[in-house]
Amino acid sequence: MAYAFAKIAFTPSVRDQQDRNGSGSYAGLLSDDRSGGDTLSERERAFIEACDGFYQATVSETGWPYVQFRGGKPGFLRVEGNNAITYADLRGNRQYISLGNLAADNRIALIIMNYARAERLKIWGRVEVEEKPANPATPRPDGAERCIRITVEAFDWNCPRHIPRRLTEEEFGDEMALLRAENQQLRTHINEIQARSG
Repeated sequence: MAYAFAKIAFTPSVRDQQDRNGSGSYAGLLSDDRSGGDTLSERERAFIEACDGFYQATVSETGWPYVQFRGGKPGFLRVEGNNAITYADLRGNRQYISLGNLAADNRIALIIMNYARAERLKIWGRVEVEEKPANPATPRPDGAERCIRITVEAFDWNCPRHIPRRLTEEEFGDEMALLRAENQQLRTHINEIQARSG
């Protein structure tokens, strides 16, 4: 369903705030051809598998949210089928806050960003923690302690209006290489001028 996220996110208190702030008709604008839902298309697959990081939120037994950044080379976050996402859980500072939260409540939310294109994908899902690979022959990255499998219950593409444009080193590497080469040429030219006039 294209507005599966609204069933999760539009609680009575949220609807009350929508009414109070003049967007109470928002839910009525949702339709089956909206770009969102609970079944990942090729658009979502390409976006997810091209990402080099995402933010994930879990909730503790005391009700406090915990947000963490996860990063890796593009492809570390993978789509399986049309509603599952997996990633290798790499060893970090060994606090295991997310893992502990997920043991008590397996709900998770992800925000995946592409700052260069001002795109943002929100995902709600439920986690299964796979301590040992289902197939022992499946290689795991160095430092991977387990596999996290997220069954997607809803997703939604966000408005790009307030997303700052940023580029990673890989995304602006060619431009930086040109600027560095130009800078070196200018320095050489300046040195030559100073040597002639000195």
